Amino acid sequence: MSSGEIKVAEHNGVYVIKMEGDVRLTLCLSFDEFIEHMFDAPDFCSVVFDLSDALAIDSTTLGLMAKISIKGRALRYDDPTVVSNNPSITRLLSSMGFEDIFNIVDSTQALRQLACKPDNPVVLDEKVCDEQSVQARVIEAHKLLMAMNAANHDTFRELVDTLENSAHH
Repeated sequence: MSSGEIKVAEHNGVYVIKMEGDVRLTLCLSFDEFIEHMFDAPDFCSVVFDLSDALAIDSTTLGLMAKISIKGRALRYDDPTVVSNNPSITRLLSSMGFEDIFNIVDSTQALRQLACKPDNPVVLDEKVCDEQSVQARVIEAHKLLMAMNAANHDTFRELVDTLENSAHH
């Protein structure tokens, strides 16, 4: 079990994704499956990320967060809201250019304003999967981050090249 969790809940088409603790790669498969399921929901209208209890978020998870915003924009939805009152998490999001594709707010008051009192949050479990599935999602997540801006492109280019080369051998 990792030290981080992703809890998801839905209320009137608003999906709340709460990240707690140290959120890492081990959750990426179930998170990616949830993303596909969420966009297929007939009443889907928006996403709120609650990062108020997150201690750290790895780059693969950040890439999947970016995927939600990018896919949502392509489907003409509003940008997701991110609630972060942890200065180091907010700095991380800022350094990656997330303010361009998310509405970042620093208080849980935003959750109350959205009338999000989701009942029965579901904890996403760690899916044990073959290495190729994990690697494909890691590559996709980092390519999404790279496409956001030049700094991200430079930061993750070597990692993506290495992963792609090892996938072909």
